[in-house]
Amino acid sequence: MTSYARFLTVGLLIAVVSVFHAGGGQAADRPNILLIVSDDQGYNDLGLLGNGIITPALDRLANEGTRLTNFYVSWPACTPSRASLLTGRYPQRNGIYDMIRNEAPDYGHRYTPDEYAVTFERIGGMDAREVIIPAVLKPAGYKSGIYGKWDLGALKRMLPTSRGFDDFYGFVNTGIDYFTHERYGVPCMVRNLSPTEADKGTYCTFLFQREAIRFLHQHAGEDPFFLYVPFNAPHNSSSLDPKIRSSVQAPDSFKQMYPAVEAETRVTDKYRYGTPATVATSQARRRDYRAAVTCMDAAIGDMLDVLEKKQILDDTIVVFFSDNGGSGGADNSPLRGHKGQTWEGGIRVPCIVRWPGGGVKADAVNDEFLTSLELLPSFAAAAGVDAPTGVVLDGFDWWPTIRGETASPRKEMFWKRRGLIGARVGNWKWVQMGDNGGLFDLDVDPTETNDLSAKNPQQLSHVRERYQAWLDEMDAAEPRGPFRDY
Repeated sequence: MTSYARFLTVGLLIAVVSVFHAGGGQAADRPNILLIVSDDQGYNDLGLLGNGIITPALDRLANEGTRLTNFYVSWPACTPSRASLLTGRYPQRNGIYDMIRNEAPDYGHRYTPDEYAVTFERIGGMDAREVIIPAVLKPAGYKSGIYGKWDLGALKRMLPTSRGFDDFYGFVNTGIDYFTHERYGVPCMVRNLSPTEADKGTYCTFLFQREAIRFLHQHAGEDPFFLYVPFNAPHNSSSLDPKIRSSVQAPDSFKQMYPAVEAETRVTDKYRYGTPATVATSQARRRDYRAAVTCMDAAIGDMLDVLEKKQILDDTIVVFFSDNGGSGGADNSPLRGHKGQTWEGGIRVPCIVRWPGGGVKADAVNDEFLTSLELLPSFAAAAGVDAPTGVVLDGFDWWPTIRGETASPRKEMFWKRRGLIGARVGNWKWVQMGDNGGLFDLDVDPTETNDLSAKNPQQLSHVRERYQAWLDEMDAAEPRGPFRDY
């Protein structure tokens, strides 16, 4: 090889490596990934936004990273939202387009263990053909752990370590009692493939924190890792006792960080279990919710501290968001609506991304249209691995947009929860919430207060047409269980 050819070859290699690094994919120096998901946290529930909630770790993430203000999840409640963020696919495409839960406890029914074992909440789960993030990263040598709420199947063949994760400790359904770890009286904590009650009595956020810290000490600095910490905080507690179920359990030490309330409980004749019932006051529910968030925030802070002490924090992708809009004591302002609804308050959530090693700006705000569907392709790009073959993804590599280099490629997003509909096309959003709804220009009206349907019938027709085209595409997709009829 001539010296000139050698120069060209070396120069080309340098250029390729530089471009690959700039694009978020690091073949030789693969970033670690820490994905943290809260449960039912409100859009405005970050301390830096000034509503009085205490979140120093999340505030630090925002100060050292980029906060996304136009970030959406794919469904306004937990199970389908979590399936989408792991698969990069709409709920209607991956088969999890409703909740894997039982309705009887809503009316005070307590299952026996044998009865519970054959209910849908126990036997339903994600289709085995779906490919999730840890399985995509595994060929690049990633070790993966999940500590917290799984919510995508309780049978062994559906558990995280059967789907690509190397280690799992947490619970398998939509909610538990934070201390007993029971789902309406039935124990629900699992380590890998085996049920366990070894930690009964310990507040579960502390347990998920313990396991995440253990994983970091074990893997940080060795093979690249994917650590997924899906907290159940600040979701309401799953208990048949109205006093517990009507609020969020939190340790007393974190409750004491907030002002005392005048009354802890009240008696109501509107509780669905029957009347009268003793439930938490709205003031107590708000305090408990905030205390649960602050406790979770402390756990996040400990994870960041470990990464910093091991000198790998800046080379670790850290992503935080809520699985859906807030409920209970949450603050979704200025958005309209809450969890379970297709108003912005049910689907637009707080999100923070930190990765200075990948060019993500510090103390920045990004208003681009982005969603949880982007996670899988973006993590794959950062790790230098291919997306799964033969799988239709509904997201894209977001790193150029996160870094502020390009506008978001996303122009549309659609939501369907039974009869509730949301469709965003550009800045236009059509909502159908039972007898309520309308057409809204989110650029000037993110609070969805000014229905423009009558003034813009052609625009409404266009958004509805795009929604119908999406429905047709989902119906034509290869069917997946557990809900699809095929």
